Amino acid sequence: LVAGIPHSMRSAVAAGIGMFLGIIALKNAEIVVASPATFITLGDLTQAGPLLAVLGFFIIATLDALKVKGSILIGIVAVTIIAIALGITPFGGVISSPPSIAPTFLALDIPGAFAAGIVHVVLVFVLVEVFDATGTLIGVAKRAGLLTEGPGHSNPQLGKALLADSTAIVAGSFLGTSSTTAYVESASGVQAGGRTGLTALTVAALFLLALFFAPLAGSVPAFATAPALLFVATLMMRELIDIDWDDVTEAAPAALTAVMMPFTYSIANGLAFGFISYAVLKLLTGKAREVHAATWIVAGLFLIRFAFFSE
Repeated sequence: LVAGIPHSMRSAVAAGIGMFLGIIALKNAEIVVASPATFITLGDLTQAGPLLAVLGFFIIATLDALKVKGSILIGIVAVTIIAIALGITPFGGVISSPPSIAPTFLALDIPGAFAAGIVHVVLVFVLVEVFDATGTLIGVAKRAGLLTEGPGHSNPQLGKALLADSTAIVAGSFLGTSSTTAYVESASGVQAGGRTGLTALTVAALFLLALFFAPLAGSVPAFATAPALLFVATLMMRELIDIDWDDVTEAAPAALTAVMMPFTYSIANGLAFGFISYAVLKLLTGKAREVHAATWIVAGLFLIRFAFFSE
């Protein structure tokens, strides 16, 4: 599957995830807000949230430019402390007991999954989940410099990552949680220097501890984490330079991939438009032999999804 993703689209995935992070950050900071007239519009920049988000962005960018380790974390903590000190964000405490999992543990409805009208939902969910995870892993791995490019090169580490992702989904279903997946926000950890499995293990341990520090974590406002996402988004946009803009059959699908991710709020949808347009353009321009077999298969699957399983 990964081998079937063209080089130009891999760069587009990374850039598209950057755009996705950017719009999430701007929304969380209320720098952009919903508008019935123009879809989105500029928010009220006189409010404390957007102002502190802008301050946090400049703190992170400045510290990173000065090669200060932990610049992203410093920016988040600084904005959080300022927000609490000014009374903008309430301090929720430090420690609490995690909620019981008894109400949802093993509360499975297996027969219901095979009911009429549900099977196609499950199939669509699987397709979206696979490509959301794949797109995220490719984008983050490319940003980290861990993706091997070129013909004949495989990336077995991506297979291991997808195995971990799928295992977490199965385990999460037994616990009654929503589908787990690789988060695009992982790019912020890559920017902070995370490259090995030790980073993932450390984050996992801290997430486990966070169950007991939920009030403290809840005291961090969305506009404090938004600057970190926005900063990482700006860095991921550099991947656009790797696209062959002189070849329309490469550039157009790549551009569609990147643009559709933030505007459909879905990595999978971005990949869908990219795969389909790539296959169609190569076919219409007599370059069908340049298309990997996996690309044809994936493009076909996405066409079937949009034709028969539209959401």
